[in-house]
Amino acid sequence: MGDAVRHLDDDTLWRSRCNSRAEFVQALGQELSARQCIVGEDGLWCLPAPSLNPEALTIGFARRFATYKRPDLLLYDEERLVRLLRDANRPVQIVLSGKAHPQDLEGQAMITRWVQFCQRQDIVGKVVFLADYDMALAQKMVQGVDLWLNTPRRPWEASGTSGMKVLVNGGLNLSELDGWWAEAYAPEVGWALGDGLEHAGDPAYDHSDAQELYRLLEEHVLPEFYERDAGGIPRAWIAKMRESMARLTPQFSANRTVRDYTEQFYLTGAQRYRRRLSDHGVSAGTVLDRQNALSAGWNSLRIGEVIISENGEHQKAHAFIHPGTLDPTLLRVELYADAQDGHPRTKSLTQGEHLQDGWIAYTLETELPASAAECTLRIIPAAEILSVPLEAPFILWQR
Repeated sequence: MGDAVRHLDDDTLWRSRCNSRAEFVQALGQELSARQCIVGEDGLWCLPAPSLNPEALTIGFARRFATYKRPDLLLYDEERLVRLLRDANRPVQIVLSGKAHPQDLEGQAMITRWVQFCQRQDIVGKVVFLADYDMALAQKMVQGVDLWLNTPRRPWEASGTSGMKVLVNGGLNLSELDGWWAEAYAPEVGWALGDGLEHAGDPAYDHSDAQELYRLLEEHVLPEFYERDAGGIPRAWIAKMRESMARLTPQFSANRTVRDYTEQFYLTGAQRYRRRLSDHGVSAGTVLDRQNALSAGWNSLRIGEVIISENGEHQKAHAFIHPGTLDPTLLRVELYADAQDGHPRTKSLTQGEHLQDGWIAYTLETELPASAAECTLRIIPAAEILSVPLEAPFILWQR
């Protein structure tokens, strides 16, 4: 898909985005009156049904209203938000929806705050809260909005899949660096909020994030959406849109997830199962014996001196391991470095001579998996028969 999207011209992409937004606005117009009715303490009450603008930058926010998600972060400075919304030269509209748990009074209060904000006479028709949030409404929103907003407190965002759903529809993301966006974000595909660190519930950090959110909207999002060429095309916006669709959609999709699970887990698991059934299940007894041996002897395993060196093109590693009561053939000694492209970098050391008092020398004289400073020695079970870590959840790190 990536190559196909990259070959689409700007006019085609922009026309598709504008059509999706217009269809979204039209679809909401047909059901907006019903979704403007809220059940509150005083019974059912309804807001006026505004008419959305099919040409305006449309920002979407829809999810469960919970404190850690900070759904009211955009309301931190209401007057600054109002100034942004009232810019006649760069029209903006916000469509929100979501529900709070029946016992979450703080979440309900956040919904109330947005509903009250929608009633301000100076921004009527520019901010809409849609009640009775459901999957059908979510589908319309991820197809129609230009920008998807997500503002959780790191590290509480489990994933943030709603932001993934806008990708194939040409929507862009502005999100806290948490959940999937911490992995996916790059300046070429959207905008990031926060510093990637954890600040608990520090009000000062909420203030900082809110100011950064307004700044990003004022100085980057709106200019890129409304700076048009002679043909009326926002080239900078389309460049982000194209790269977001091409780079992220194939990676953050249900198709890719199902394919990975099938190829990396289900098929290999089925093959392992068939091997264990062969010869009347003889290998099953071996699996049990190895599990018992590892459980009984793992705590006796020790890592001694580890020397990792690199001198120009020459890289070496030496480690001294005491297997304790374990058979060394049950062990894999390796250098580990943090993942790149989603995969840990590892290199196994070769078992060498047996030394005094049961110690064994291990060496690696080929290329290290990363720089010496990035490498750490670890020992895990050898995985010839056992599935690690599913059946043998053991690991010993160099200290």
